[in-house]
Amino acid sequence: MKTAKGTIQPISVDTPHSPPVTGLPQVMRRHPLFFFFLMAYTFSWIMLIPFVLSEWGILHQDFTIAFVLNPFVGPTLAAFIMIRITEGKAGLVRLGRRLVQWRAGRQWYLFVLLGIPALFLLGIFVLPGAPASFQSRPPIFLLVSYVITFVVIFFVGGPLGEEIGWRGFALPRMQAHYGPLWGTLFLGVLWTGWHLPHFFTSAQRGGPGAGFAPFLTNLPIFFLMVTALAIIFTWVFNHTRESVFIAILLHASINTVGVVVSPLFPAPIATDTDLVMLIGVGAAALLILVLTRGRLGYQPGAIRSTEGVGG
Repeated sequence: MKTAKGTIQPISVDTPHSPPVTGLPQVMRRHPLFFFFLMAYTFSWIMLIPFVLSEWGILHQDFTIAFVLNPFVGPTLAAFIMIRITEGKAGLVRLGRRLVQWRAGRQWYLFVLLGIPALFLLGIFVLPGAPASFQSRPPIFLLVSYVITFVVIFFVGGPLGEEIGWRGFALPRMQAHYGPLWGTLFLGVLWTGWHLPHFFTSAQRGGPGAGFAPFLTNLPIFFLMVTALAIIFTWVFNHTRESVFIAILLHASINTVGVVVSPLFPAPIATDTDLVMLIGVGAAALLILVLTRGRLGYQPGAIRSTEGVGG
């Protein structure tokens, strides 16, 4: 409902005509973040088991579909379950509105669609030897490839499935409970952890024959990159009225750059780790932290869906 000031307040699941929530649902309402991440991890990791086993040659079928579906089975499903428990059907309706909330300032679309590739190129030009490895492609081919890849990644490449959970459910509650900076950093840690099984597959340069050394190098770089990205996501999220749609666009832009632009610079220093993206987004994240003094554009009164913000 709306208060006199117009702030949208969460609607409680319980009504005078319904019995009080007891048992496990009551516990889940008291600790929504804990149960959200528990389900997001458990559902996704179980879903990934056949894909990991197929990559290692233990299963001989192609289980790529399991990799594609794991964000939807994990963060998305966990978000739907927890919102239904903590906010009821009204909460799901509000999430649906944020999924199609495309109205935002032009500058945010420019940052998402052009700023992210620019940050990647910044990392390329900083790394010695990377610019010299450039392999040109016809501009029209590159443009068409970029657009098609962006659309495919938007729907099935991870952003849609992940962002319904990370920014659709978790971030508003983590900001309200821990504050914008600590909530974002905490989310960055958990977002990284969710990807751990990927490091045993080619999705994160792992798998048979890769050895353990790349894991020791790639995981810390990936963690720092994801933490920097989490800061950027929160900053954009808070300035676009908690738009999950814009968050999905941002995530798709990041992934598309990795798929389409990264191969244009095949130098090992640019392809063997996520160092290129870390340099670009790390610089942007530090600048955002300084300019916003760690607030990241957060305005507590603007939070729309924080029913049960406790851990």
